[in-house]
Amino acid sequence: MKLFFEIVKLSTRRQITYRAATLAGLATNFFFGLMRAALMAALYGARPAVEGMTLADAITYTGLSQASIAYLSLFSWWEVMRSVYSGQVGSDLLKPMSFFNFWLAQDLGRALVSFIARGVTIMAFYAVAFEITYPHSLGQWLALFISMLLAWMVSFAWRFLLNLSAFWTPNASGILRLGFSISWFLSGFLMPIRFFPAWFQQVCYLTPFPHMVNTTIEIYLGLVDGPLLVQALLAQAFWVLLLILLGQLILSQGMRRLVIQGG
Repeated sequence: MKLFFEIVKLSTRRQITYRAATLAGLATNFFFGLMRAALMAALYGARPAVEGMTLADAITYTGLSQASIAYLSLFSWWEVMRSVYSGQVGSDLLKPMSFFNFWLAQDLGRALVSFIARGVTIMAFYAVAFEITYPHSLGQWLALFISMLLAWMVSFAWRFLLNLSAFWTPNASGILRLGFSISWFLSGFLMPIRFFPAWFQQVCYLTPFPHMVNTTIEIYLGLVDGPLLVQALLAQAFWVLLLILLGQLILSQGMRRLVIQGG
């Protein structure tokens, strides 16, 4: 565990050095957040609520989803793919910790910096620019913290799984782009899942994607509580375990292929 946290610290320090990229990403996220908030206001019109969400809830949803982009690395993450193609994977596999945990530690450092530098900052801007919703109780804040951690784990396990396709193809970037695009639609990033038809909601919840974005935001907004809250957290934990197990299985096959090819 000591090595794990040392890698987290190193990753955190590395991310802090990218100040210009952080500021540029922050400006971009906030600009598109303003556009999405304006779109929500136009869609609501004079309606006081839609599917249990007030306009303040919907605007808060846009802010939280924008704030989650960097934290969850929703648009891209190519690190394992690059490691395979550059040959760095050979030395990565020799490190005194599992290949999965090595990348997990690095991504945790990245996620922590992104959460503070971009996620918290975006929500601070939203609090100034709009009337937004806040959690009402300590229990809700605690559930939110657990859900955010599980959401990051679901996201990482999915991204790791996508990157493993690099073991079988000379250019996995197309596969990764497709995987990320699917996650935008099914996670609730573009629009709250409860706004879609019931059949589409059922399709979404057959996948892990809502548990990256939608579940955490609905917990923040207080749209799920009691037994539904416990069920939501358990569903997130289920997908974390399933994706990790699937990733380990595919990784073992990928490393076998790497050895067979003399890599």
